[in-house]
Amino acid sequence: MWITNLVALVLLATATSAATSAKADKVLSNHATILADNSANLAFSLYQNMAKEKDVENILFSPVVVATSLGLVALGGKDSTASQVKTILNASKVKDEQLHSGLAELLTEVSDPKTRNVTWKISNRLYGPSSIKFVDDFVKSSKKHYNYDHSKINFKDKKSAVKSINEWAAKSTDGKLPEVTKDVEKTDGAMIINAMFFKPHWDEQFHHKMVDNRGFLTSRSYTVSVQMMHRTGLYDYYDDKTNKLSILSMPLAHKKSTLLFLMPYHVGSLDTLEKMLTKKQLDTWMGKLQQTAVAVSIPKVSMEVSHNLQKHLEKLGLTEAVNKSKADLSKITGKKDLYLSNVFHASAMEWDTEGNPMDTSVFGTDKLKNPKLFYADHPFIFLVKDQKTNSILFIGRMVRPKGEKMRDEL
Repeated sequence: MWITNLVALVLLATATSAATSAKADKVLSNHATILADNSANLAFSLYQNMAKEKDVENILFSPVVVATSLGLVALGGKDSTASQVKTILNASKVKDEQLHSGLAELLTEVSDPKTRNVTWKISNRLYGPSSIKFVDDFVKSSKKHYNYDHSKINFKDKKSAVKSINEWAAKSTDGKLPEVTKDVEKTDGAMIINAMFFKPHWDEQFHHKMVDNRGFLTSRSYTVSVQMMHRTGLYDYYDDKTNKLSILSMPLAHKKSTLLFLMPYHVGSLDTLEKMLTKKQLDTWMGKLQQTAVAVSIPKVSMEVSHNLQKHLEKLGLTEAVNKSKADLSKITGKKDLYLSNVFHASAMEWDTEGNPMDTSVFGTDKLKNPKLFYADHPFIFLVKDQKTNSILFIGRMVRPKGEKMRDEL
């Protein structure tokens, strides 16, 4: 009898272990895979648009989260107001329910802190004017798929409204994102707000003592003082001599995602690099990466960036939802009394020394001989790329890190 029980227990344990393993390596559904791929295309078209804007220095946004904000518009919209979202996401053939469940599945997969070992707090809120009433079905569906909460706001007292938006963002990111906006121009529509804090956890940490103050050249004539962290290790690297840039891929913990740096050889505008930036070009570069000994120096900084994406999304084809006379967002309120007036997408990202213990077995071996130098002391582009879904979790550029202006040397 006890042998039978023992066999049953072993079989149960094996089944449980297999189920756990299967859960850990759960394959994305077909529609989630399509949306992951298409959100990567969205990353580059949106970035290109934002890079053209004058007076914008640092850029930072999450294409996956932007895709879910678009999903929310489709959830609340009817007819062409909703179908434009599918066109932008190149998902015209995906059914409505699959669009929402696929985007939800993708976001859940890439932001799971346990399997990813990253800190990524995402808070989403839909604000509406105080005159409207949210439909219960919409509230439930948007919470279920996109984890949105909802709030009505009185913009007659604009100063107080802006203050409460910023306080919500600060609280939901544990103070890492103190401000989403200083002002709101259009106050008669719905407002989507994403507030995020992302902190990569390196697959191999930097030594906390290998940090010092250096100069970061925002341009040839302007240098700011930043902390730089240094370490030498084996990384995927490619030196593109034709286009005069270096590409470095640094895995994050559990190697589920990687931080990719695109670094021009020389100080100057990122225009040339930005014009080349497409999914196809990135895939070409990724295919040329080879494990190389690299001495890495990158800024140990935090950056907080907020963008109002409304006009950029309009340029990509979201023309109806943002137009007061054409928008049909009647699934949100039950009538055609709402349009999308603002899409605030605010992120704080922190680069620190923290990560898994270093692999010390390579130290003192020939593997680290004559390392390539990767010294990120002038403007560069970076991406957080997910290895499993092939989606892009973040894309941005660092043009001006926080720091005091350094005195000009005589």
